[in-house]
Amino acid sequence: MSFKSAPPPGTADIFPAEVASWYRLESAARKVFSLYGYGELRTPVFEYTEVFKRGLGDDTEVVQKEMYTFEDRGGRSLTLRPEGTAGVMRAMLNTEVMNGIEQRVFYSGPMFRGERPAAGRRRQFHQIGVENVGRMAPELDAECIAMLMHFLEECQISGSKLMINTRGAIADRKPAEDALKQYFTPFISSMCDDCKSRLERNVWRILDCKQEQCQNPIKNAPDVVNFFSEESKNYFKRVCETLRNAGIEFTVEPRLVRGLDYYVHTVFEISHSGLGAQNAIAGGGRYELYLPDNNKPVIGVGFAAGMERLLMVQEALKVSPPEDPFKVPVYLISLGQAARDFNMKFANELRKSGIPVIAEVEDKSMKAQMRTANRINAKFVLICGDSELQQNILVCKDMSSGEQSNLSPGDAMTFLKGKI
Repeated sequence: MSFKSAPPPGTADIFPAEVASWYRLESAARKVFSLYGYGELRTPVFEYTEVFKRGLGDDTEVVQKEMYTFEDRGGRSLTLRPEGTAGVMRAMLNTEVMNGIEQRVFYSGPMFRGERPAAGRRRQFHQIGVENVGRMAPELDAECIAMLMHFLEECQISGSKLMINTRGAIADRKPAEDALKQYFTPFISSMCDDCKSRLERNVWRILDCKQEQCQNPIKNAPDVVNFFSEESKNYFKRVCETLRNAGIEFTVEPRLVRGLDYYVHTVFEISHSGLGAQNAIAGGGRYELYLPDNNKPVIGVGFAAGMERLLMVQEALKVSPPEDPFKVPVYLISLGQAARDFNMKFANELRKSGIPVIAEVEDKSMKAQMRTANRINAKFVLICGDSELQQNILVCKDMSSGEQSNLSPGDAMTFLKGKI
């Protein structure tokens, strides 16, 4: 098989000029989430496969179709994480969360799913997410949603649409599922192949189908909330009241179910028209998640936002790109070996003073070195040759104005500190 310079399908190289935009998202997350008492947690990019099978549910499409699973040298089944929550919950078992001690954490990093690549959907993608673990209250659900909206605002993303719904409690699930199966059975023969398999495997996912041939039956499906207990209805009512009191606009979407089995009560999703057809940029909800060798569920509420999609929305909104943090504003030109020796030493002194600098290390002409300075968009050039060494000066050139001045090395450092 011949070598190809392109990365594997569904993945992408992220070059330094782009990384500044990623930094901005991560910085916004740290700033906003810390205001709500959240600290950063970092978990492995792969887990024991059973963490996801047990946590997400064997019948979910993520587990059935999309996971990257392999065996290690000891024959243990491992899976690259397709989402963040299950791994975070596994880590939470090493805390006091099972004793009702609340934990507030956020994470960011790559996730992996074997989906068909499309705009805004990759096989290696990146998420920023939060989890509030150990307590259950409708006010916490509303606060989590408010924090997500605050984060989007900090990212300068406006015009997004918030949709919310309820999945009810675990005890509500069977009567709702029975009602959905009874309703969809007469229509299932004319529906898509995925929905045909979902009827028995995970009937809730039919409500989330986007195929045209399935839309009429889905549009007239019964509202599952009618089969929920009064306690579940009141829980959701309180979530809605808290959001309204906070001035957060939302739409109750009865067909919103989210795709994972661990969701209970509140589910929510943020969409944006700047993405086109695949318009979801973030989503989450409350969950009760079971893990291997643990018969008691871990409870919590959280969300995840797709970083690639957030960047696409920022681009659609024409949000100004951040300044490149890797920009090198100073370039040292050396004319002769003695000047190179001096500049290599002086470059280290500048860097220790916090001034980014590149010093030429090859024997090149003045013209060639000036071309390099222009290529890296240097703001200032310091020129050193035998004559400058004898006089203990450097020629400092402002690349935007073309002005030049002779400065001692100490004065050059002071000047650059005031300009960079």
